[in-house]
Amino acid sequence: MTKPFIEITGLTKRYPAPKGGEPLTVFEDANFGIEKGEFVCIIGHSGCGKSTIMNILAGLDTPTTGGIIMGGKEIAGPSLDRGVVFQNYSLLPWLSALKNVTFGVRARHPEWTREQVVEHSQKYLKMVGLTDGAEHRKPSQLSGGMRQRVSIARAFAIQPQLLLLDEPFGALDALTRGTIQDELIRIWSATEQTVFMITHDVDEAILLSDRILLMTNGPYARVAESVVVDINRPRNRAEIIHEPAYYKIRNHLVEFLARRSKELAGQQNGRESAGAPPKTVRPGLSEAEEPERRPAGRPQLVSLAG
Repeated sequence: MTKPFIEITGLTKRYPAPKGGEPLTVFEDANFGIEKGEFVCIIGHSGCGKSTIMNILAGLDTPTTGGIIMGGKEIAGPSLDRGVVFQNYSLLPWLSALKNVTFGVRARHPEWTREQVVEHSQKYLKMVGLTDGAEHRKPSQLSGGMRQRVSIARAFAIQPQLLLLDEPFGALDALTRGTIQDELIRIWSATEQTVFMITHDVDEAILLSDRILLMTNGPYARVAESVVVDINRPRNRAEIIHEPAYYKIRNHLVEFLARRSKELAGQQNGRESAGAPPKTVRPGLSEAEEPERRPAGRPQLVSLAG
């Protein structure tokens, strides 16, 4: 059996308590894998450690125990092999949208000429719809949705092996969020980049992801289930609600978050399955269906790849 592209093994995060008390265990024994090119979302209530897991994947934080192997190498510190899109955009305010992107591209490809860097950066800005002069505006001259487009273009432009998205659409209105979700899925479908995304929106997770990881409540949170999204791609917001599997998956996610995430929480429940990977669940399939009948393959959008 081949190993996944990313292996998360025994990942635990504890914070020391003041005055020598018992440390706070945010989450423990996270054990899961991510395949190359897979789009994985993680959902859980506030305080379960989702962002901490992402920060460890990004190399911005370190685990108390456990580790992460990506492509056969242990993650230790930040790297251009991992790109991050934050909820608050994190753009350099004194640079234009184009220069925000070229800044990362130059770091990734120092051997490229200025013309190559600009051409490559403009290609990704065009993918997210920033053209006709918008690419020359500074962040203060852009709307929130446009700023997030720049963040996404910058992250994809450095062509990381792993793209990390920390609730990237949380601060946007529903219409803008839907538009940028479409842009994200189109770019992802034209690349081989692996995506790990935090979200609180179950509908967003179903629309975007191949799998959804569900975390119990903290402290002593753990990754309890891996829900497979058995809905064919390409997916469309207007049509996905008519898929037979959609409400089965949605109801399973809502029921977990509303009830079982609390029931399964705590140190005692975590001990019973310590070290075990999350349970794989396929709520979208009937008992008579075989998984092979519902491939989740990505759409072919050749026009964006060129």
